[in-house]
Amino acid sequence: MRVLVVEDERTLADAIARGLRREGLAVDVSYDGSNGHEMALVTRYDVVVLDRDLPGVHGDRICADLVKSGALTRVLMLTASGTVADRVEGLQLGADDYLPKPFAFDELVARVRALGRRATPAAPPVLVVADVVLDQTQRTVTRAGEAVDLTRKEFGILEELLKARGGVVSSEELLERVWDANTDPFTTTVRVTMMTLRKKLGDPPLIETVVGVGYRVPAPGSPLPTAPTSSAPISAVPISPVPPTPLPPLSAPVLSPPALSPPAPSPSSEPSTEDVPIVGSAALTGPTLEAPFVSPDADSR
Repeated sequence: MRVLVVEDERTLADAIARGLRREGLAVDVSYDGSNGHEMALVTRYDVVVLDRDLPGVHGDRICADLVKSGALTRVLMLTASGTVADRVEGLQLGADDYLPKPFAFDELVARVRALGRRATPAAPPVLVVADVVLDQTQRTVTRAGEAVDLTRKEFGILEELLKARGGVVSSEELLERVWDANTDPFTTTVRVTMMTLRKKLGDPPLIETVVGVGYRVPAPGSPLPTAPTSSAPISAVPISPVPPTPLPPLSAPVLSPPALSPPAPSPSSEPSTEDVPIVGSAALTGPTLEAPFVSPDADSR
């Protein structure tokens, strides 16, 4: 259940929000009439706890605009004036209930829950599907007679799924109904909380995933979804084994010896005289030059 508290006294507004959250409700808070007016008309709330004397937009106008919009939101009006005339006037504006200040918090919670049941199709206080029992009043869950310890968010998800009576509830709807406005709309918290909830509920599985749409719990009297087992056949067509193809035997490569060239003739141990030049021969010394003869008589002249 999602609740909006519109109260200009911050201390009182925060105290109401904390108390309702402890009761497992998703609560948003607004401290003035202008912001509260916008939030009440834009977001779908089950109950709006509305102070009558607000700055900005008066509580009477917020209540009247909610009624004109045709929303199923229920209005619990708070005011410091508790006269009969004020209560009659507030109810005539379209408020569903009226609570004068000061008030007992237990009474506030009881009135909010009663109004929340009117905002949606009536559901019994105890929801039963198969062997799962959820008591909305006592805030308890049992399966096969054993208590299941759930967090507030896990309880809220299971409660919304059971109240849908076999209908599919999207992740966006769960985020809107169980969490408050401070939650990131792109978060994976719904998926993570759903995983822990399924683990705590155990087998056989209770919550079914509708791919691309959301989650569903079968309506009372319907069979529970069956979990796929690993022994299920994959294909009905028998597959015959294919014999392995034998490989050809491996043979060692034949290596041919390299072609050998004929050996070069070795030189003779006795060198040929034909190849050795003769010392003093003309072949080595070249032509012989004769010195000119000088007569001794020439010097005396």
